[in-house]
Amino acid sequence: MSLLPRHDRLSLHGLAGGCLWIGLLLAGAQGARAQGPKPGFKSRSSESGLKIANSQACWVDVDNDGWADLCAGGEVWRNNAGKNFSRLAEGLGEVVAADFDNDGFVDLFSWSALRLYRNIAGKRFEPVTLPKLPRCVSRGACWGDFNGDGFADVYVGGYEDWDAGITFPSMVLLNQGGKSFSLDMTDARFRARGVTACDFDQDGDLDVYVSNYRLQPNVLWVNEGKGKFKDMAAGRNALGASPGFAGGHSIGATWGDFDNDGKFDLFVGNFAHVDDRGDQPKSRFLRNLGAAKGHTFEDKGPCGVYYQESYASPGAGDYDNDGDLDLFFTTVYETASFGRKNNPVLFRNDGGFAFVDATPLAGLTSLPSTYQAAWADFDHDGDLDLVTAGQLFENVAPKKHWLEIRLEGDGKSVNRSAIGAQVRISLPKGILTRQVEAGTGEGNQNDHVLHFGLGDHTLAVGIEIFWPDGKRQALQNIAIDRLLTVRYGGQP
Repeated sequence: MSLLPRHDRLSLHGLAGGCLWIGLLLAGAQGARAQGPKPGFKSRSSESGLKIANSQACWVDVDNDGWADLCAGGEVWRNNAGKNFSRLAEGLGEVVAADFDNDGFVDLFSWSALRLYRNIAGKRFEPVTLPKLPRCVSRGACWGDFNGDGFADVYVGGYEDWDAGITFPSMVLLNQGGKSFSLDMTDARFRARGVTACDFDQDGDLDVYVSNYRLQPNVLWVNEGKGKFKDMAAGRNALGASPGFAGGHSIGATWGDFDNDGKFDLFVGNFAHVDDRGDQPKSRFLRNLGAAKGHTFEDKGPCGVYYQESYASPGAGDYDNDGDLDLFFTTVYETASFGRKNNPVLFRNDGGFAFVDATPLAGLTSLPSTYQAAWADFDHDGDLDLVTAGQLFENVAPKKHWLEIRLEGDGKSVNRSAIGAQVRISLPKGILTRQVEAGTGEGNQNDHVLHFGLGDHTLAVGIEIFWPDGKRQALQNIAIDRLLTVRYGGQP
């Protein structure tokens, strides 16, 4: 559905009609100036030499050259200074990435193959021997230092064998000092799709949200310390369902501060039938009510994310640099039930949990079905680019102000990838909040570099870093429109 204005034909009857017509033209011109140039995306796949599968994607800098590389379809593509890409490795499966052994190079965990690959100086990947694991088919995983020992662990979602009636176990793999994993916990109650982690209650340990399918309740694993989890989805109002249903057909969720109040909210992405099976739970935003309300969630409903049956994997990012987190949302089918067309949608956040379809204006109409949705500023020009549907889309919008922040742990108190770290920037319009994460939606990963759109703000800013070990660091008078690197225990 296009939101472009419809221009109805007007007849000019004498001077009055002419004045009306001129007035409309002037009003339109003033409105265009007020709104500014329209953002848009341009496909760069062909000219960049990138040939990737239409499967889940992971942005991460594998060779420490400062440019986000791309993993998709079992392949790793090196980013050559934002100009083009070259294939570095293949045959690895679908992955999420973090520095497993704290040696300064990110490693790859393949959730599709249940294998771990050690990064050898950014040049090749070697398999790491894992303990015997339960049989599992997975649709996604996420990294995070769940027990606070300074090494990144992995949560693996367990899905299903539908024909055999099997629910595969989800599991927590604890990092054994960068040498291997140990199996710490399994849970075979539900059929998981996407998994994603965030310290949403800011108590210094990472919590995990699991999107479950087949109308089963989603799980909010609240970390009670040292990686000991308790499912508190019902008690925190985070099931992502609607009355009459225990759960939805959730495929993926994404954490993000969608209302700029400094707290991490959730968007829960649901596939939903509306037919003789009922009016199944739609996708919805869950607003974090903060410490005063026990970090419970307010179910805000769709907030403008209009209904399509086969929504799949969401990805949050501020594509227009106005300071509000926007949402890209993929679909499973191109043609869903009753012959209805389904396509991925870019929803622009206009503030106050009001989301508007910006797909036509962004030049992203008629994309095919896909689970691929991941954001990164691959060309270092200050705005977020998007990989989806097997294509790389460069953000070619006129620029607003921005700041990008790369965090690095010390490999002792904080994992080298700084997974779980949060950064806040206080502006007159609100508190912009981002986190370093390694797993979002269903099996995707945005770049570790944190992106802040600052809109028309031109002055230096102050930032507060909330490190995964609970320590806070404040930095003042940070110049904008640049990439800033901050190391744990040090200054920029």
